[in-house]
Amino acid sequence: MIRFLISRSIQGIIVIFAVICVMFAILKSSPGGPFRSERAISPEAMAAKMAHYGLDQPWPVQLWRHLVHYATFDFEESYLFAGRTVDEVIASGFPVSAAIAIPALLIALGIGVPLGALAALRPNTLEDRGSTLAATLGICTPSMVLGPLIAMFFGLKLRWFNTSGWFDTTDWVLPAITLGIIYSAYIARLTRGSLRETLAQEFIRTAKAKGAGSFAIIFRHALKLACLPVLNFLGPAAAGLLTGSFIVETVFQLPGLGQFFIAAAVNNDHALATAISVFYAALIVGFNLLVDILQAWLNPRIRLQA
Repeated sequence: MIRFLISRSIQGIIVIFAVICVMFAILKSSPGGPFRSERAISPEAMAAKMAHYGLDQPWPVQLWRHLVHYATFDFEESYLFAGRTVDEVIASGFPVSAAIAIPALLIALGIGVPLGALAALRPNTLEDRGSTLAATLGICTPSMVLGPLIAMFFGLKLRWFNTSGWFDTTDWVLPAITLGIIYSAYIARLTRGSLRETLAQEFIRTAKAKGAGSFAIIFRHALKLACLPVLNFLGPAAAGLLTGSFIVETVFQLPGLGQFFIAAAVNNDHALATAISVFYAALIVGFNLLVDILQAWLNPRIRLQA
């Protein structure tokens, strides 16, 4: 286990290093500069700004400074939000994204797993076809369509919730429902396919021959293995939810990480855009490590190897 954790930690550091380098190359090659403004700025003031942020240095020097900042956790100042470091900006947006992501993930699991299990346990029936149709519609419906529909029905028609902004304690409900429905469709498809495949395996037939009841077969044996593909999906899905869904946050006008990333990309705030990308990569690495450990616990045949 220790060897596995050390190996995955080293791999995670390499991934984060690669993300920093790739983001640096992409942002530096993009047109425009970080201090574009509608009003003219004198060359002296522009030179002072560039020197303040170290942007007057050669690219290799700037990249080295980036790496040193992340290695020492001494984060840079945002170009767009003057006076605030990138970690402070992320800390201000992350609670909003997390307040949406956690209930959205619970909604997705609460809908997707039972729906997929029902379809798998009653193949080629009305329940199976209905569950498959619902999952397909959920996958094919983009959040930019589903979000406004939910806002229009629950916000404008029923007037139960606010349709935009982050002012009330219930403002997380509509975005969480939107994301939860979309992710539940993927989870339902994964659960259905995995559970049907598991129920057709030899050890299930052996358990039935020994007189094991349906409840024990499904919940003690089959469902545990059928959840492994769902766990694989949940790693990057949870990271994506926690770093903010750009479209959903835009639809509902939420001050989460998604909005900060869009603002950083539009305004060429290289420091903030890179920091959010690195934060996203770190979450993926961490959640994937957690998924690997959970898989080994659910299926003893899986060994944690470096």
